[in-house]
Amino acid sequence: MDIGDTRRVWEGIQAITNYRKTSPSRDSDAILPDALNDFYARFKAQNNVAVEKSIPPQNDQVLCLTAADVRRGVNPWKAAGPDNILGHVLRECADQLADVLTDIFNISLSCTVVPTCFKTTTIVPVPKKPMVSCLNDYRPIALTSIIMKCFERLIMRHIKTQLPPSLDPLQFAYRPNRSTDDAISTTLHLALTHLEKKGTYIRMLFIDFSSAINTIVPQHLIVKLSLLGLNTSLCNWILIS
Repeated sequence: MDIGDTRRVWEGIQAITNYRKTSPSRDSDAILPDALNDFYARFKAQNNVAVEKSIPPQNDQVLCLTAADVRRGVNPWKAAGPDNILGHVLRECADQLADVLTDIFNISLSCTVVPTCFKTTTIVPVPKKPMVSCLNDYRPIALTSIIMKCFERLIMRHIKTQLPPSLDPLQFAYRPNRSTDDAISTTLHLALTHLEKKGTYIRMLFIDFSSAINTIVPQHLIVKLSLLGLNTSLCNWILIS
């Protein structure tokens, strides 16, 4: 197959799948960055609930990470954040940096303060569809420092060990070894099993929460995490992270 045949094959595939490149008018729009910034920042403007830390009790135990945990927490395949520090560099220098980063992480947890450089994020708008017609057609991809990603991964691993077994067994999002396919299979199994009974029917209600993650109110989230058993110091850290 020569180059001409290859090009015709790809043109045929694009025609069948209705593939179109991103609208060039949006890419060349000079005001697009400011418009996207205002569009993404609208969630913070709508959240007017004041952030208030709770006073930890005397028996509150602050999470303490080890250098071994930090050394294993770096994912070299993650994209670099605003600091442009690659994961491969951190992995190769793990022996030299693990102790330093461990001290920084533990001080952050004990003081419930996150360094500003760790919270800096580069937002990359990625089109959700071939033809972009509005700002909502862009998906914001946040690129944070790989060091912060390592920190967050260690915190998340600890949180998962603290969660009680009383969580809803039918919750599939953000849980290990569960996926959308599991949710679909479970729903179909329950529906078809019920329909095997004579004279039965099924009603299903599907609710799509637009930008659900972005509309979470941190102060309300902390209350729920406390009820799940997370200690006060860690809740305070999550509140300001």
